[in-house]
This record gives sequence, C-alpha cells and structure tokens, in this order.
Amino acid sequence: MSFPQPFFKWRPHPWHGLEVGPEPPQLVHAFIEISPFDLVKYEVDKVTGYLRVDRPQRTSSQPPALYGFIPRTYCGKRVAALMPSSRRGDHDPLDICVLSERPITKSEVILNARVIGGLPMLDNEEADDKIIAVLASDNIWADVQDIDEVPSALVNRIRHYFSTYKIMPGEEDSPTVSIDNIYGRYRAEKVIEAAIADYNEEFGE
Repeated sequence: MSFPQPFFKWRPHPWHGLEVGPEPPQLVHAFIEISPFDLVKYEVDKVTGYLRVDRPQRTSSQPPALYGFIPRTYCGKRVAALMPSSRRGDHDPLDICVLSERPITKSEVILNARVIGGLPMLDNEEADDKIIAVLASDNIWADVQDIDEVPSALVNRIRHYFSTYKIMPGEEDSPTVSIDNIYGRYRAEKVIEAAIADYNEEFGE
C-alpha cells in the first residue's frame, strides 16, 4: 500500500506547512481558528501550530463569520504599504473571514475560500487587514464574486465586531483600532499577493 502524495508523517504547521491555496489570490486556503459559536478567542500558537486560548470574548458580540488566516502569508512591509496610515504590518499571517450558509461549528479546519473583499483595519498603527471570502463549495454563497453582492447588514456586523472586539464592557471605543472603507475583490487580491511576497521574504519560499 502506498501513501498519498503529498503525505505528512507528522502534522504540518498550519501557518508554514499548508499551501496558500488552489488558485491564489482568488481561491485560497483558510485555516479556521474561531467559529461564530465560540465564546473564547483562540489563536494558533506560532511555535507548535496548535490552538491556544487567547482570551474569553469580552462582550456579548460573537464572530459573525468563520475566522482564521491564510497559510504562508505574512503582514510585513508590502501589506503595510497598501495602507498609508499604517507604520508597519502586524507580523502575523493574513486574517480571513469566511461566509458559510450552513453552520460550521468546529475550528481547526481547513477550507477553500473564494476572496470577495476586505476590511482595512488599523490596530495600534499596524496594518491588520481582514480579508472577506465565501466558502467555495457553498450552495448559497458560492456564486458571489464581490463584496457588494453581500447584504450590507452582514458586512456591517463584521465591521462592528472588529471595531469593538477588544473593548472591555463599560469602556469607551478603543482608540487603537480603526477601520476605513471596505474594499472589493481586486484590492483584496492585491493585499493577498503582498502578504505572500512578505512571507517569502521573511521565511523563504
């Protein structure tokens, strides 16, 4: 019996060991860290690749979409250059939110995501873009090509979540987080290309 190719004897690191996707920057892989049902924020541990508990969600707001990152991307100088108000990238993989009609309740899964837009988020002067995508095989969302085809109420939920998810109840709006106008697929693909180039420079192809 032969092993399938590629075959990994050990679990690959989700950031460095998985491929960017089938057809980047249009169709990418997303490694999901948080589902819309999670009351705790999980984040991949950079050393081990396992999920680490970051913090409980601070408000009653829950993620409005699947949330994770695109493997083999890095927010460095090229990503920062696409957001003139930033001083640098956040030195993390590029974040992605994925819309799905059917509830996906598990995290630490991989899926194919079609890119449709993004949020230009600035966090403590660092570029921290949130790419928005749809599940590629989804019965409802699969034909969506750009962000303007998504109901504005849903886009506003995503924007509101990231505008407020670091705020402690009783505090004023966080002065460290700001989100400019949402952008469409073309700009999102440019951000992904920049993040891939930043990754290759930082870690090698």
